[in-house]
Amino acid sequence: MLKFIVIDENSRVPKYQQIVDSIIHNISIGNLTIDQKIPSINLLSEEFYLSRDTVEKAYNILKERNIISSIRGKGYYITRTKLISKVNILFLVNKLSSYKMRTYNSFIDSIGANSHTDLHIYHCDESLFLNLLDKNKSAYDYYVIMPHFKTDDLKHVSFTDDVIKAIKKIPRDKLVVLDNIKLDVEGEVVEIYQDFENDIYTALKEGLPKIKKYEKLILVYPDKSVYPYPRRILHGFRKFCVEFNLDFEILDRVYEDIILKKGDLFITIEESDLVNLVKQIREDEFLLGKEIGIISYNDTPLKDLLGITVISTDFKMMGETAASMILNKKKGKVKVDFNFIDRASI
Repeated sequence: MLKFIVIDENSRVPKYQQIVDSIIHNISIGNLTIDQKIPSINLLSEEFYLSRDTVEKAYNILKERNIISSIRGKGYYITRTKLISKVNILFLVNKLSSYKMRTYNSFIDSIGANSHTDLHIYHCDESLFLNLLDKNKSAYDYYVIMPHFKTDDLKHVSFTDDVIKAIKKIPRDKLVVLDNIKLDVEGEVVEIYQDFENDIYTALKEGLPKIKKYEKLILVYPDKSVYPYPRRILHGFRKFCVEFNLDFEILDRVYEDIILKKGDLFITIEESDLVNLVKQIREDEFLLGKEIGIISYNDTPLKDLLGITVISTDFKMMGETAASMILNKKKGKVKVDFNFIDRASI
């Protein structure tokens, strides 16, 4: 067994990683078999003049990836697993929404069978995010993260000092940042993003011929949401309205007794506000798409079915592009398409 471990003193690859790579390589080519015993930490450290901590770190990584297991009093063994020789990916999403899952599903469809992806939802919670990264450090080949966090007063932030410190510990060739790139990460990494301020501005400008037929534009921006939204959405909306001299108002929710007037055009972000608004339009007997309009933020199959006009990121493209850049070992920034999709609600 020891003859299969290769340690290159002149290599810049850390010695613990050389141990990991040697064991995985020899499993993949058949030199090491399932349930085969491997040397103890002490034996390996003595044989290669390594510190015990170095070997222990390598073994812990292999254990976290389910490549080896330990039996008390007996030693370490190769474990039966389907992960060997596969690319292992940690996918961190801030919330479990239909459009976030569309990104994840398109990523899974595109990354191929020779990979294993673990999905974790951290609910915009900094502590949970940091715990997940710390628990899984060095255990994955790639870390795909969507960085969106919330403050104690439920405001959106792209990062905190502790988040930046944790992300800086991820090797640049293993880091993939999706959706929000306000982290200002140094070095060449994969960044696939939407530009919240300019996206909403550009999309609304595309729909201007229909939008300007309405008398008032109303953005329903949830100010105290469990999953807060970037305030750059507000900035882009205001910029659009001011530039084209449109009367506008910003509400934090659709009230149960909201006052509706003919000529109103609403932009909703949360699904609950969209449902409440459609319900009240029907109850007040307004004609949707004629007397009152609706544009919804982020497309879903249900909105398509109901004929709701949307402004939306191409979340499928986001997932596909992330997978493609990993598979082709590319680095750089890619701006995801953001579209105005005209349907029957305006």
